[in-house]
Amino acid sequence: MTAARPVSPAPGGAVAAKVVSDRAEGEAYVASVCFKHGPPRLLGVELEYTVHYAGDPRRPLDAQDLARALGPHAPRTLDPDSPARPLPAGSPLTLEPGGQVEISALPQASLRELASVVTADLEHLTELLARHGFVLRDEGIDAHRAPARLLDTPRYAAMERRFTPMGPGGVTMMCSTAGLQICVDAGEADAFPARWAAIHALGPPLLALFANSRRHAGRDTGAASARWLAVMNTEPCRTSAAACGPDPAASWSRRVLDTPLLVVRRGDGPWDAPEGLTFADWAGGHGAGRVLRRPTLADLDYHLSTMFTPVRPHGYLEVRYLDAQPRQRWLHPVALLTALLDQPSTVDRVREVCAPVEGEWERAARAGMADPRIAAVAREVADLGCAELARTGLTDETVNRISEGVQRLAHAGEG
Repeated sequence: MTAARPVSPAPGGAVAAKVVSDRAEGEAYVASVCFKHGPPRLLGVELEYTVHYAGDPRRPLDAQDLARALGPHAPRTLDPDSPARPLPAGSPLTLEPGGQVEISALPQASLRELASVVTADLEHLTELLARHGFVLRDEGIDAHRAPARLLDTPRYAAMERRFTPMGPGGVTMMCSTAGLQICVDAGEADAFPARWAAIHALGPPLLALFANSRRHAGRDTGAASARWLAVMNTEPCRTSAAACGPDPAASWSRRVLDTPLLVVRRGDGPWDAPEGLTFADWAGGHGAGRVLRRPTLADLDYHLSTMFTPVRPHGYLEVRYLDAQPRQRWLHPVALLTALLDQPSTVDRVREVCAPVEGEWERAARAGMADPRIAAVAREVADLGCAELARTGLTDETVNRISEGVQRLAHAGEG
């Protein structure tokens, strides 16, 4: 995934090449780059969509057709000779392994500015693809085609080989799913544990409220969010929710070091990682003879990019649990989450409201708003967030439109 980053943790030059000598050094580094504190200032969003031929949405994508359609915006993972220009309002364009497009908006200082940038770039991309016979689908999973990898990169090839024996979840996640990811600053250090816990607690009710991925590959899966089930079934050590104790940085750092490597970058040959080798093992020298070199901080940064948790810390917090939304409604969940995190008192109330369904990720993905307990919490969350939308800086007209749309979702199954 390409992150819309309020804060960039990546080291450069000599720092990136520094060898990680042991677990303690690795954990200290993860804590320092993944959790950066200060007043919340910036917002980012990543919009993913599956791409289809307008005349036949079941037709497999052809890489050359898609490259021609994207022209100078084509990522180099698709066309190595492309200039890979950002979209006109500045958003980088990337592709997921199955050819899903991803707009990674640059962080903005207000929700109104973010909405303006993303709307402009999304309209441009939609029109550009339409001129070449493509359409963007609004669902969170490919409703028409089975998973098929379009991008031929060492990373994605190694991931596919790793995930395939585990079942269909991993390859489906890579090649068929589309999400809406919201990036928010971590906030002040003293308020961070509560903010971290609230963002996780909101996961099941918001996942259910905005679930949008029931049909996959021509069949009804029976699940409200088949996308999130695919993520959960990929590899639990890298996809399950993070701990929400008093010291999130320490628990996250331990987890990252204890997670097996997914890929190891090499100049030549495949990037497959030795089976079961954790980053802590590698730093401790246990990869000698298999990995052949000691890991660096750049390797640790890359390992961090292979964690696919519902909320992923990057210095900022990347909220990853929402399905892609219809293009005219992408702002609804972004504004709602922004409003729910705006005030410490609202954050505290969020945790109280969501407590009855905390951790119910699978129930939310399978049943969505058909589950009475989750639906009741989702409606409370919707009411709480809609009451705070005026604080987001959006126009009254936009606030009213978002509030009406959210409430329609919240009460769609009643009566």
